[in-house]
Amino acid sequence: MFPDCFYLELQRVGKLNQERYIHLAVELAIELDLPVVATNDVRFISKHDFDAHEVRVCIHQGRVLDDSRRPRDYTDQQYLRSSEEMAALFADIPEALANSVEIAKRCNVELTLGENYLPDFPVPPGMTLDETFKQASREGLEQRFKHYPPIGSGSFELNRQIYDQRLEIELDVICQMGFPGYFMIVADFIQWAKNNDIPVGPGRGSGAGSLVAYALSITDLDPIEFDLLFERFLNPERVSMPDFDIDFCMDRRDEVIEYVAQHYGRDHVSQIITYGSMAAKAVIRDVGRVMGFPYGFVDRLAKLIPFEIGMTLEKALEDSPDLKAAYENEEEVRPLIDMARSLEGISRNAGKHAGGVVISPSKLTDFAPLYCEQGGGNLVTQFDKDDVEAVGLVKFDFLGLRTLTIIDWALKTINHRRQLQGLDAIDISQIPRDDADSYELLKKAQTTAVFQLESRGMKELIKKLKPDCFDDIIALVALFRPGPLESGMVDDYINVKHGAKAEYAHPLLEPILKPTNGVILYQEQVMQIARDMAGYTLGGADMLRRAMGKKKPEEMAKQREIFTEGAVNNQIDEGVATYIFDLMEKFAGYGFNKSHSAAYALVAYQTAWLKAHFPAAFMAAVMSSDMDNTDKVVVLIDECREMKLQICPPDLNLSNYRFTVNDHQQIVYGMGAIKGVGESAIDELLNERERNGLFIGLYDLCKRVDLRKVNRRVLEALIKAGALDSIAPNRAAHLAELSTALRVAEQHGKMAQTGQNDLFGLGGATDTSDDDEADAYTAIVEAWSEKDRLEAEKQTLGLFLTGHPIAEYLPELKHITHGTLGCLQADAERSKGRMEARVAGLVVDIRTRQTKQGKTMGFAVLDDSSARLEIATFSNVYDKYRDLIGKDKILIAEGALAVDDFTGNLRLTTEKLYSMEQAREAFARGITLECHNPQGEMLLEFVERLQSLLSPYCGGQCPIYIEYVTDQARASLQLGEDWRVFPSDELLLRLRRWLSAEQVSVKYK
Repeated sequence: MFPDCFYLELQRVGKLNQERYIHLAVELAIELDLPVVATNDVRFISKHDFDAHEVRVCIHQGRVLDDSRRPRDYTDQQYLRSSEEMAALFADIPEALANSVEIAKRCNVELTLGENYLPDFPVPPGMTLDETFKQASREGLEQRFKHYPPIGSGSFELNRQIYDQRLEIELDVICQMGFPGYFMIVADFIQWAKNNDIPVGPGRGSGAGSLVAYALSITDLDPIEFDLLFERFLNPERVSMPDFDIDFCMDRRDEVIEYVAQHYGRDHVSQIITYGSMAAKAVIRDVGRVMGFPYGFVDRLAKLIPFEIGMTLEKALEDSPDLKAAYENEEEVRPLIDMARSLEGISRNAGKHAGGVVISPSKLTDFAPLYCEQGGGNLVTQFDKDDVEAVGLVKFDFLGLRTLTIIDWALKTINHRRQLQGLDAIDISQIPRDDADSYELLKKAQTTAVFQLESRGMKELIKKLKPDCFDDIIALVALFRPGPLESGMVDDYINVKHGAKAEYAHPLLEPILKPTNGVILYQEQVMQIARDMAGYTLGGADMLRRAMGKKKPEEMAKQREIFTEGAVNNQIDEGVATYIFDLMEKFAGYGFNKSHSAAYALVAYQTAWLKAHFPAAFMAAVMSSDMDNTDKVVVLIDECREMKLQICPPDLNLSNYRFTVNDHQQIVYGMGAIKGVGESAIDELLNERERNGLFIGLYDLCKRVDLRKVNRRVLEALIKAGALDSIAPNRAAHLAELSTALRVAEQHGKMAQTGQNDLFGLGGATDTSDDDEADAYTAIVEAWSEKDRLEAEKQTLGLFLTGHPIAEYLPELKHITHGTLGCLQADAERSKGRMEARVAGLVVDIRTRQTKQGKTMGFAVLDDSSARLEIATFSNVYDKYRDLIGKDKILIAEGALAVDDFTGNLRLTTEKLYSMEQAREAFARGITLECHNPQGEMLLEFVERLQSLLSPYCGGQCPIYIEYVTDQARASLQLGEDWRVFPSDELLLRLRRWLSAEQVSVKYK
C-alpha cells in the first residue's frame, strides 16, 4: 500500500524492557529486510518540563499525582533531544538516525495563505455563476416589493430607483470580489430551512446592511428603511471574506447542517474544532486538585484572582495584593502557582464549535487535517476558526437562538386555535411595527421573557426611556452596554426623547443624528458623518471606523488630517471639523453595529407583540424552552401571576411534556418541568394515554405503563407534584398505596405474559372494577396539611404552585402587620414620603453586598401573594438577624417604607425582624381553647391530655385561655403563670389535631 514506507521504530526513553525490545526489533528488521528509525516520542520541550507534563496528564485523567495506582506512561527523557544527544544515544545503530532524515525529506507540505477557496454552487446549463446570482437577486427584490413596497417619500417608481441602483452597486462589488457562490449557498440552505418549517432569524451582525442579502431572503430587514450600510458588511476597498451569522431554531439547527453535508458532500463539509485552554482560575483549581491540596485552600486562591476577561496569573499577581502576599509568604502557595503558570494557556481539551461549518470546493483533506473522537464520531477540522480562514476556507455560522424556537412554539399553538376558529394564520414577519399594545407593554417595563429586554438593568432603562417606536427598540439594544451607560450618552438620548433640545455641531449632522436624538450611537453614523462632511467614500469611512475602534495613534493622526482637509474643502470651519472628529473618536469606541441592533430589535419586538396579544401561548412557549431550569421556571411563573394568567397544576390526564394552553386560555403545567420525571417516562405516559384513553386511578396507571420507565421515583414525583389530583386529591393516600399498586401491577404483568387469570382473587386489587379503581385503597390515610402539600410541590416543581405558604398565617398577620403588601404600596404611593410599617411575606430572593467599610448589607424580597417588596437590612441589623433571613421562610419586617431614589420602587429599610413564631410571641395576647361539655371522667381526660400537650412548650410568655362551655354555663379561664408557653407552629398544630381548627385560636391585642 505504501511501498518503501514501512519502518520499525526504536526508542530509548528509559522505559522497562526497552533494550530487549530494540534487540528483538533489530533482529526482525534484518530478517525481513526492513529499515529502522530512531525517535524520542517527544512529549515536552525541556527535561525540566516533565513535572508539568505529569500534572497535565493527571488533569486529563482526573487523577492526583500521589495516586500509586495511576498509570505512569511517560519518563523524564521524553523531551526534545538535540541532534548531538540523539547521535550519542544511538551511536550503536547509526542507520536508525540516518533514516529519520530520510523520513523528514518525505514530509513536505506547502500552505498557500491569503487565497480563498470558495465552494462550488451548481448553476443552470448555459449560465455563469455571476449571471445566476444577479438573476436570483433581481427576482428576489421583485418578490420583496410585492409584500413590502420600496420606502421613500416619492412615487413607487422613484423610490424603486434607489433600490435598483443600490442593488446593482452591491452586485458588482460582490461579483468583483468573487463572492456570489457564498451568497447563493447561504441563500440555499436558508431557503431549505424555511421550506422545511425550521425557524430562521431575520439576520444578525453587519450582513443585515446588504440589500442583496435582503433580496435573497438571507436577511429580513430592509437596509434602506433603516439606513444600514453595505460597506459595513463588505468593504470594496478592503477585501475580506463575507461572514453571515445565521440564527436557526435551537432544536432543529442540526437538521440544516445535515442538509448542507448531504447537498455538498460529506467529504466537503465539516464543523470546526475549538480548543479549550487553561485560564487563570481554572488552572489553579486543576493544578491544586492534582497536587492534592484541600478544596478550601485551592478555592481561596482561585477567588483571589480578579474576575476580568483575559486575566492571567502574571497580571493577577500584580493586581491582587492578597494573592501576591500568599505567593510570597505561604510555603505551599508558591509551588502551586508556579506549576499553574507553566501550564496556563495550554490546550486542555478539544471540542466542537457551536455553529461554525466549513464547505470546501474539493475534499476537505485537501485543505485541512481532520479530527474525530474515539469511536469515529464528531468529525471536525483540526484547524480552529482562525486557521480555517487563514488557509482560505469559508466559514459559515449556523447559530442556535432559543427565542426562535419560542416564537415557533407559540405560533403553532396560536395558529392551531385560529384554524379551529376559521381565522387566518398569523405570519410573524407580517405584523405591524407600530402596535400600540406592544409599546404599552414596553413602557411599563413588563419585559420578562422579551428577547434582549428582560434584564433588571434593561427594565430600569426602559422605564426612563419609555419607548414608543421601533427606532427606540433598536436604540435600546445598542444603549444597554457599559460604554454608553458610563459615558452619559444614555442620559442625553433620554433627555432629548422627553423634550430637551438636541444640539448639533453642524447642520450636516442633523439628518444623520436626529433618529438617535443627537447622539452618535451607531458605527454606521460615524461612516455617514465621514462621507457627508469630509467626502470619504463609504469604504474609506469604514476604514476610519476601524481605525477609531483600534485607537492606534499613528493611524488616527493620519485619519484626522484626511478628515479635516476633506471637511475644509466642504466649506466647514477647521475648528468645527476638529471638534466633530474628536466627538466621533470619543463615541466610536462605544458605537454599536446598527445592522445587528436592528435585526435583534425585530426579534425583541416580535416577542413583545406575542406577549401583548397572545400572553398564554407565549408564556407557555417560554416556560417550555426553560423547563430544565427550575429557577427560571419559577421566575416565569411569577411573571404569569403578575399578568393574571392562571396556571393549572400538572395533570396526568391533561398535561403534555411541554407547557400547553387549554380552551380557557389557562396554562397547563408541563410534566417535563417536574423534577425526577424524565423524558422517556413522560413519552411512555403520553403514548399509553393516546392509545388507550385517560387513566382512571393509581392501579390503572401502574398496570398500563412500563414500570421500567415509569418507576417508583417517577410516580412519587408525579404524586407530590399533584399530577394525580384530578383522579383523587389525597396525595398522602396515593403515596401510601403506591407500594401495593406497584406489586399488583407487577403481578398483573406476569400473569398477562403467561396468559393466566387470578382464579381465587389473590392478586390484591386486581379484581376491582374500573369504576371502583379510585376507592380500592387498602387503608384510609389522612390528607397532608397545607404546609406538607406545598412543601412537596416545592420539592418537585421548585415553587409553591397551588397555594402560598403565607395563606395559613393570614388571619394572624392581619393583627400583626399594617396590611398586605399590595395595600401598603398603594398607601405609600399616596403618602409620597416615608412611613413606618410592619410587613410580612415569604422570602423569595436574597442577595448581599459589601459596603465601602467592608461590612455586609442584606437585601430580601418578600412576597405575600398580593405584591412583592424589597427590604434592605444595613450591616448592624443584618448581623443581628442574619439567622432569620432564609429562602422560603416567613419573615415579618419592621422599619421605614419609602420610594427608592435609584429604582423608583418601594423599599423597606429594616429596623427589626421576626420569624412568625417570634412575632406571635411578641404580639399575641394568648392562645384560646374552646372546651365543650367535658364532665366527669371526660373532664379529667381533657385536663390530662392538655397537660401533656402543653408541658414541652412551657416557659414562654404566651398565656393559655380556656373557654369552658356547658349546656348550662360558659366561663373564661386563664391558666397560671407556670403554663405560659412558646406559641410555636408545632404546638398549634397538635392542639388543633386534638380539638379542631375552630376550637383553637390565637388572640391578639
